[in-house]
Amino acid sequence: MLDAVSTNPKPLSGWDARVGAGRLAAVLSPNDVRKLALSLPETEEQDHFGKPSLRVRGKIFATLWVKEKRAVLKLSLEEQDAFVRMQPDIFAVTPWGHQGWTSVELERVDRALFEKLLVEAWRRIAPKRVVAAWDTARGGGDARPSAPSRPRRPVRAK
Repeated sequence: MLDAVSTNPKPLSGWDARVGAGRLAAVLSPNDVRKLALSLPETEEQDHFGKPSLRVRGKIFATLWVKEKRAVLKLSLEEQDAFVRMQPDIFAVTPWGHQGWTSVELERVDRALFEKLLVEAWRRIAPKRVVAAWDTARGGGDARPSAPSRPRRPVRAK
């Protein structure tokens, strides 16, 4: 989230959004992204208008633009805003940006940061019990709290 006074981003979800800023990292390929994504539970690859998409139970959390060497991830709007402001040469808002879809230049992004963002995108889409089982299998799970759920509808008295 951004300060109302400054354009300096605050840490997001318990980890610093600036991970990797200004340092050169190993170049990610679309196959690296595919491999990482398919290692996440219940992830499948399907065609999406001629591009590979990575899905959980039919819902897309990432797409690959192989020729362009970029990926598009479903980030939170706060994450999207912070990353686009901090590293506009790596992150860009897509035409579906109002839903959090953010383009990431694979040859320029820090590998560790991208891996965290890909997992976050998966966590945002995957069913809660699948995420909880994955966290448990990994020995206690992720340090950050899961994404907030949608507000519940008020229960009507009968």
